[in-house]
Amino acid sequence: MSNASIKSYMQPAFLICAAILAVAGGGMSVAVKSLGIYLKKEPWPLKKSLDLLDEKGLPSYKVISKEKIKSGEVIDSLGTEDYIQWVLEDLDVPSDSPVRYCSLFITYYELPDKVPHVPEECYMGSGFQKLASESVSLEVRSHKIPARYLVFTGTDSNYWQKSKKFSILYFFSVNNIYADNRGDARLILNKNIRGKHSYFCKVEWKFFNTGFSAGKRSENTYPDKEEAITASQKLLDIILPILEKEHWPIWKKEGAAGNTEN
Repeated sequence: MSNASIKSYMQPAFLICAAILAVAGGGMSVAVKSLGIYLKKEPWPLKKSLDLLDEKGLPSYKVISKEKIKSGEVIDSLGTEDYIQWVLEDLDVPSDSPVRYCSLFITYYELPDKVPHVPEECYMGSGFQKLASESVSLEVRSHKIPARYLVFTGTDSNYWQKSKKFSILYFFSVNNIYADNRGDARLILNKNIRGKHSYFCKVEWKFFNTGFSAGKRSENTYPDKEEAITASQKLLDIILPILEKEHWPIWKKEGAAGNTEN
């Protein structure tokens, strides 16, 4: 470094600015600590892995498939390894019911620095066209759970599905608060400035059926909106209490302390 450069850093104006920044930085650190504000969250693991979700605690439902993602790139894109992909069969409904089967996809984020992909992006990126997106309210054990109801169809680039419409539903559980879109989930996370931890979990599902005609497998059939909502309320009536009591962290307000884990 030349003498001229050194002299420029020794100018009074530069030294004053550097001192102000140093004091401000130190002051911010003190203020954050004194107010009990946590700008950086600590990981908040599940009480129990989703892989240990009790199959026997799902009356009327039979787990017929458990799938694991084999691609490292897909896992990186997903942003977590805490997930389950199950296919459930509802033994209470007729065999030809469009809600006989349910694809259930639950992902948990113990360090939610961002809210990753939502079904809208994933399906549209896979060549499907979004036809509808709306907020619906699901009655679950006397509580109203906001959920997002989506309808997709195939496009010309996805020949095998271009004439078939299907629906997807999902919601977020964020620090024990439910949200039906990524924007609201982020707002809930950002409000928790006094908590050491934050978490969110995305619960996503799709109902379908594969019929048979003359002994041959036919196209998948899908429920209409009312059928999907009714079946969703039945499913969540069973799944949500298990997630809340056995898997998700316990959330408690403690004034300035924010939250505590179990």
